Amino acid sequence: MLTLEETVTIEVLHRQGKSIRAIAEELGVSRNTVRKYLREGGPPRYGPRVRRASKLDPFRPYLERRLAVAPGLAASVLHRELRERGYDGCASQVRALVAELRPKPPPDPVVRFETPPGHQLQVDWAVFTHGRVRLHGFLATLGYSRWLYVHFAEDERFETLRECHLGAFEAMGGVPREVLYDNMRTVVVQRNAYGVGKHRFHAGLWDLAGHYGFTPRLCRPYRARTKGKVERAVGYVRRSFFEPFVATLIECGEPLTAGRANAAAAHWLATVANVRVHGTTGEVPQRRFEDVEHEALLALPPAYAGTSPREATCPRRPAIVRSREPLQRPLAAYEVFSAGTSP
Repeated sequence: MLTLEETVTIEVLHRQGKSIRAIAEELGVSRNTVRKYLREGGPPRYGPRVRRASKLDPFRPYLERRLAVAPGLAASVLHRELRERGYDGCASQVRALVAELRPKPPPDPVVRFETPPGHQLQVDWAVFTHGRVRLHGFLATLGYSRWLYVHFAEDERFETLRECHLGAFEAMGGVPREVLYDNMRTVVVQRNAYGVGKHRFHAGLWDLAGHYGFTPRLCRPYRARTKGKVERAVGYVRRSFFEPFVATLIECGEPLTAGRANAAAAHWLATVANVRVHGTTGEVPQRRFEDVEHEALLALPPAYAGTSPREATCPRRPAIVRSREPLQRPLAAYEVFSAGTSP
């Protein structure tokens, strides 16, 4: 039997004036086959498939009634009940029919959860790699405006997470009322430690939250959509910034470092990410942030001088100095990022 494409080819070649012999040789089929398809005027048309009778047909009403009352009944249980009623077929046919008859659960609706201005900041880590270099990207998205902040670091320790918070708060010029996290080990020590929804947070995080006045929140386990704004931002940063940035580094023969990534990311945020029209809100995040959300943020308190439990137990440990080497070229070299994509 020829495919649809082959039957169309026969018709086309015939209209082009080729002989039956030439068409048959070109397609590798017999001349009789070519004549048959030309005579029938196109691909064969088949009638509706006739359903064959099944041993289960007499028992179909019984299965429908049972599944209407108890949709979760196992096919093995129903097979046993049918055997007691005279069915002598195999269990696989019962499983197939049960799967067809079982009521389908409605799809889980995606309810977009919107927050008022200044209320929530969603935070997450994402790993970005190039060769053997592994950078940890801290992403923070304001829920109302979708204003985005990105910082690349060399680890995900609490001290690094704290510095990323300080950088985000300074960049936005204020503090949201709550920060939503995933199950980071540097954020939550034990879920539901004091009851449902009452978690034991990292002591350093509580100290940071107390100073800045925000409430830490946890998203539901295995429910990425709870913090979907920042989850979607991860893919956007990867496509629109990181991959083009790495391509530029390869062309220039330069290594990937956190310092280079942060300098380029700051330029990209200011010229692409926060000034594009957001795919969900239909507005520019920077404008939405400046016009509405910035005024709703809590005021920045005095500079934070707290320490983490690790730092408190090792007071003489010298501070970690991270490389902040400048780029070897002006930021104009990264204008390639101005063609960023919308999420």
